[in-house]
Amino acid sequence: MRQVVLDTETTGLDPAQGHRVIEIGCVEILNRKLTGNHFQCYLNPDREIDDAAIEVHGLTLEFLADKPRFPQVKEEFIAFVKGAELIIHNAPFDIGFLDHELSRTGTASEKMADLCPVLDSLLLAREKHPGQRNNLDALCKRYEVDNTQRQLHGALLDAEILADVYLMMTSGQRSLLANEEQAEGIQRRHKVRKLDPNRLPLLVSKASPEEYNAHQERLRSIAKSSENGCLWLSLEAKS
Repeated sequence: MRQVVLDTETTGLDPAQGHRVIEIGCVEILNRKLTGNHFQCYLNPDREIDDAAIEVHGLTLEFLADKPRFPQVKEEFIAFVKGAELIIHNAPFDIGFLDHELSRTGTASEKMADLCPVLDSLLLAREKHPGQRNNLDALCKRYEVDNTQRQLHGALLDAEILADVYLMMTSGQRSLLANEEQAEGIQRRHKVRKLDPNRLPLLVSKASPEEYNAHQERLRSIAKSSENGCLWLSLEAKS
């Protein structure tokens, strides 16, 4: 059984508003084992990228300026995924964008669902864990999958992490590993996961002096109205 875990990064949230795919990442699973085969590409979207999207994935137009367009990688991408079961977290989002990219190449009748069956791992997680948070970070914590390299989203990185989560989630036990050799392989793979060095660092917004003063005034107000004072102020005093 061949499966492909897939993730994308995009310029925004809605292809109907002209947003585009800017990264595709896929990893292959064969008979429930990661083969090490993968497909990854960055894409020039020929349009601006929303600031909120850049904060998520760190990909800028400057970085993507010399990257190929989707039509240039289409055949290679289809060859990698065709016939496999796609595993995607929140599949309608990624499938909607990929269908949009296919339609722009002049093959409007061609859909991802015609190429591959799709399994939405988010729906699977919700069935297994109703009423709980089931985003990828929450699942990593629940199934003890290392995601410490995930400071920014990246399509290939997230596909690798989702592959481990999916195997754990469908294994029927708390360990996704069949033997120690597989365990060592997973550990080695997690240690070398790194995002592209050209990506922007995470943005850190610091409080303005006005915001800081308003915060302090609020803490003093809490301290006056509480019999036990304000814990935050006492911790600041100790530090």
